[in-house]
Amino acid sequence: MPIYVWEGRTKTGETRKGENEAQNEGLLIQQLRTQQIVPFKVKEKKAGFKLSQLPIIGSMLGGAQGVPLSELVIFTRQFATMIDAGLPLVQCLDILANQNPNKNFKSILLNIKESVEGGSTFAQALERHPQVFDKLFCALIAAGEVGGILDTILNRLGVFMEKSEALKRKVKGAMIYPTIVVVALVAVITVLLVFVVPVFQKMFADMGGTLPAPTRVVVAMSNFMKHYIFHVAATIVALVFAWKYTRKSEKGRAITDDLFLKAPVFGDLIRKQAVARFTRTLGTMISSGVPILEGLEICSRTAGNVTIEKAILFAKTSIAEGKSIAEPLKASSVFPSMVVQMIAVGEQTGALDAMLNKIADFYDIEVDTAVDGLTSMIEPVIMIVLSVVVGGFLISMYLPIFSLANVVG
Repeated sequence: MPIYVWEGRTKTGETRKGENEAQNEGLLIQQLRTQQIVPFKVKEKKAGFKLSQLPIIGSMLGGAQGVPLSELVIFTRQFATMIDAGLPLVQCLDILANQNPNKNFKSILLNIKESVEGGSTFAQALERHPQVFDKLFCALIAAGEVGGILDTILNRLGVFMEKSEALKRKVKGAMIYPTIVVVALVAVITVLLVFVVPVFQKMFADMGGTLPAPTRVVVAMSNFMKHYIFHVAATIVALVFAWKYTRKSEKGRAITDDLFLKAPVFGDLIRKQAVARFTRTLGTMISSGVPILEGLEICSRTAGNVTIEKAILFAKTSIAEGKSIAEPLKASSVFPSMVVQMIAVGEQTGALDAMLNKIADFYDIEVDTAVDGLTSMIEPVIMIVLSVVVGGFLISMYLPIFSLANVVG
């Protein structure tokens, strides 16, 4: 569904701003009016290109819109402490909203506070802001409200989000360095081909004679870039838009996500991260009292990969038919056999939530190890590529000069 940026006024004349997900503009206006907000500006938010939209990086990083996860973690931790201290829910929201430096988040919290004061449950108020509070967050809060353990649930959510943020930061940190180097390398090669090589080319033409093969290759590349640089740029832009269009279609996303899991080196990392996210999410939900079928439904939406999402939904259908959770996960061939066996043991012993959290802890370490290994492998490869490219350019440009020196000698 599209996300709309809006501004409106409350009954008291106070101006509010926010972002909401809605099927269309009319439904959003209706939703805001039920919250006693009269909107005077509503505009659909256009999604810009981000690093996370690149093929491999995007699959590993996933993506969240709205308030940064780090701010959400701080809010959850502070909220848990205040609820545990016995402060009323509305007062907690008021304090946290007024001390929040993020104007957008402050507006959302005040909106939630008004909804709670108007008779909505805390979970229902959160559900009106899906761009910030996802299905998992809302489902756990709902379970905490029903069970009277909201502070415990908030603490579990805080731990869960902290580990998710740490994992995302680890993967992102590992990908920033090679991405910057590759972009810089492409820029340097383009400058050399368009501006530097033509100078040498003119000098070589004055010298006469036949140029060495490496020099002829570089000169040909330079001529191509000079004449077709705008075509190359247009092709890159077209490929980016084609990629975005493919990822938006259900079939295209299913094909690309399956390819990601089969990709060498990166595929194993994506699978491990997905297993860690799935087991951590399901373990947190089961230990918080959320029914397993509902938990699997929410886990499928937060999987981040269509292939894994289908495997989780298949497990949900099988459980509804009376089977165990381990059987369909094994049949899907997506989850490693060790994970399936540990889940089966957890089911048999009645400690599925504890077993899922143990699996998540293990795979968090596995992801850290894989990322460290990937980083240590990428750095020397990049150095070798840089050396070959730059060295190749230098040699190809100076070969004719050396040849002329030999002739003169």
